[in-house]
Amino acid sequence: MTSQYKYLWSKSLFLLGILLVLSLYDLTLGSVTVSSSDIFNSIFSYDPQISEELTVRIFRVPRVVTAILAGIALSVSGLLMQTLFQNPLAGPYVLGINSGASLMVGLSTMTGFHFFSNDFGLVASALVGAFGAGLFILFCSVYVKNKVSLLLVGIMFGSFAGALVNVIQSYSNPDDLKVFMLWSFGSLQNVQFDQLGFLSMIVLVGIALTLFLIKPLNLLVLGDKSASFLGVSIKTTRFFIVLVTAILVGTITAFCGPIAFVGLIVPNIIKMIYKTTNHFHLLIGTILLGALMIVVCDVVMQLLQPTLHLPLNALTALMGAPVVVWIILKRF
Repeated sequence: MTSQYKYLWSKSLFLLGILLVLSLYDLTLGSVTVSSSDIFNSIFSYDPQISEELTVRIFRVPRVVTAILAGIALSVSGLLMQTLFQNPLAGPYVLGINSGASLMVGLSTMTGFHFFSNDFGLVASALVGAFGAGLFILFCSVYVKNKVSLLLVGIMFGSFAGALVNVIQSYSNPDDLKVFMLWSFGSLQNVQFDQLGFLSMIVLVGIALTLFLIKPLNLLVLGDKSASFLGVSIKTTRFFIVLVTAILVGTITAFCGPIAFVGLIVPNIIKMIYKTTNHFHLLIGTILLGALMIVVCDVVMQLLQPTLHLPLNALTALMGAPVVVWIILKRF
């Protein structure tokens, strides 16, 4: 193993260690004091009669695991988008997938036509909207000639969907508008314990598909023409990148609402830390740092909760906006 690989693996192990420590710490935060044995028993030998185990099982484990999965999905999507468009300011939402989810949630909550009336309604609405938008972008990716055109299609679709949401908001009643606004703030509390398996499976599928794209991603760094000369099918690679992004971003947006800036800043930070263009190592670092960022956000929210209720989307924006400005100043 060369010194460079040792350096990269040491960074990854360091991030993994911090992630594990902070995740365990996050599980202890809340109004009810729990021990390490309560956390262990709530997962492996759950007894609903014990209030501490009930609290960990119902509220804290889903919250922390969702934070990890959301960070992974959004960060990996951001890495894919930045490599596809060769732009450090490209994020996972440039394709308008979150706008499709927002539009469907808006239609189901603010028009009086509630498509889904059960507790899973917001998630189901967002899933339909996100994957509908994803299918539209996938269809366009087959026919547009270049990645810039695809980017413009995504931006225009997002603007169109956002405009429709604004029209719906102007005619909605205050109670329905409040439901939509609470969803748009972003939250890690909407996933139940028995839904973690489905969410984990989706994220794992997205990572597995990304692993198959490692070689094309490494060659795309050289530019589309050079990658094409080296045997990469640009259209096929673009199609699968958009597919993976639609799956990951659509699912996370459905369950957690829109979460800004994570997929934008995490890949950039990893590229600066790892100093490599090898997407295998970039993928590992992005997974770890993305999960770590959302867990840190959740820790901050839990610590501030007695005095300040800070929305997840607001916190990620407060953390991410200065980093984006720094990236712009550094690059240009």
